[in-house]
Amino acid sequence: MKAETMRAVRIVSHGGLEALEVSQVERPAEPSADRVRVRVRAAALNRADILQRKGYYPAPPGAVADIPGLEFAGEVEQVGPEVRAWRVGQHVFGITAAGAQAEYIVVPESTLAEIPANLDWAEAAATPEVFITAHDALFTQACLELGEALLVHAVGSGVGTAAIQLASAAGAVPYGTSRTPDKLERAREYGLKDGVAVRDDPARFSDAVREWTNGAGVNVILDLVGGSYLAANLDALCLRGRLMLVGTTAGASAPLDFAKVMGKRLSITGTVLRARSLEEKALATRKFAAHVVPLLASGRVRPVIDKIYRLDEVRAAHERMESNASFGKIVLLIDDQAK
Repeated sequence: MKAETMRAVRIVSHGGLEALEVSQVERPAEPSADRVRVRVRAAALNRADILQRKGYYPAPPGAVADIPGLEFAGEVEQVGPEVRAWRVGQHVFGITAAGAQAEYIVVPESTLAEIPANLDWAEAAATPEVFITAHDALFTQACLELGEALLVHAVGSGVGTAAIQLASAAGAVPYGTSRTPDKLERAREYGLKDGVAVRDDPARFSDAVREWTNGAGVNVILDLVGGSYLAANLDALCLRGRLMLVGTTAGASAPLDFAKVMGKRLSITGTVLRARSLEEKALATRKFAAHVVPLLASGRVRPVIDKIYRLDEVRAAHERMESNASFGKIVLLIDDQAK
C-alpha cells in the first residue's frame, strides 16, 4: 500500500536560503496512545529555524530532523486511543520540537491548547512559542509581580511583544530596548512604558534605566540578545534583581562581574523551551492555557504579526527574518485557503 504524503518545508542542506525546499514527504502515521494528529493550517517562524537551516541548532533527539517549525495552529484530524482532552475537528495550537512547517503533525495531547474563537489561523500560529516562552520566563521563573519594573531587550521581536503585553496585563511596568527607534514607538501600542534605541552601545540602556527608575534599577530583565549586553544588564538591575537569559543573537558568552552579582544579590537564569522534557513542556502549556488563553480570548493581549507568507514563499520569509526589519511574528500559511 502506497504511503500517504504531505507538503512540508525541508532543510536539504546547511547554509543559505537555497537549503530550503518545499516538497512531498511521507505523512505522519496514525496517532497512537495519547498522540494527536493535527491538520496544520498555519505555522510561524522562529530564530531557531534560521539557526537550524545554517546547521547551528539541530532538532533534539527523537524529533524530525529536516522539517523545521516549533509552533502551529490547525484542526484535530485524528486522536490516539488514550486521548481524553481532544476530539476530531477542534481548533488547537501548540508547540513542538520540530516539524510544524508541514501539512500534518503528530504531537502529545498535553502540548496543545484550544484556540480562542477570536483568533484566525495566522494569529493562532503566531502565539504559542512566544507567549509560552514569555509567560514561563517572566512569571514561572522570574516571579514578576504587580508594580515591578521589567526591561525587555529586542522588544519588537515575537517574544518581546508578548512579554510587554503580559507584563502590562499583570500590573508590571514594561520598558524596552531595540536597535531602531521606530520599533520602540510601535511597541508603545502594546503597553511599553518607555524605551531606548541601543544601536552599538549597550551601556545606553543602563543609563536610561537609572533615569526611568530614579536610580533604583529594574526588577527583571528579559534578555533576548545576550553577548555584550551582560555588563549593562547587571548595572541596570536593582537589589535582588532577576536576569532571564533567553536569546543569544549578539553572542553566547561575555565576562561576568562576580562582585556585582554578589553585591546586589542578583539571580541569573538561563532558559530554553525547545529542548525541555515533555513533562516540562506540558506544564508550561497548561499554565499558558490557564493564564494566557483567557487574555487572548478577551483581547487583553494579542499576537503581533509582521507579515504572512504562503508555504512556497518560505525562503522569502527567512530572508525577512534575517533582515531584522520585522516587528512581531512571521507566519507561514500551510494551507493556501486558510484565513
